Amino acid sequence: MYTVFSTFDVPQEKSEEVIRIYQNRSRLVDRAEGFVDFLLLQNDRRPGELTVQLIFDTKENYLNWARSEDFRRIHELEKKYPDQELASIIPKVAKFKVVAK
Repeated sequence: MYTVFSTFDVPQEKSEEVIRIYQNRSRLVDRAEGFVDFLLLQNDRRPGELTVQLIFDTKENYLNWARSEDFRRIHELEKKYPDQELASIIPKVAKFKVVAK
């Protein structure tokens, strides 16, 4: 398995708004080949720190998703978000191969 974490900070007063956005996400990634799971994580001590976790069955399937038109479409929508403070956030991305379960 292969997992990708995208961590970003939002102003604490906007964290619930961002959580709602992800709760109502497009789910385009869900139909990608090899997609396993999506999670949105909120830091217990710093509520403005959110992490998106994507899990794919292989690195190759993740890379295919990251090169896909659906991926580009989702990220273009994010850039057009009306709240420019949120639209300008750049996440810290970390990628991992799962080596034990």
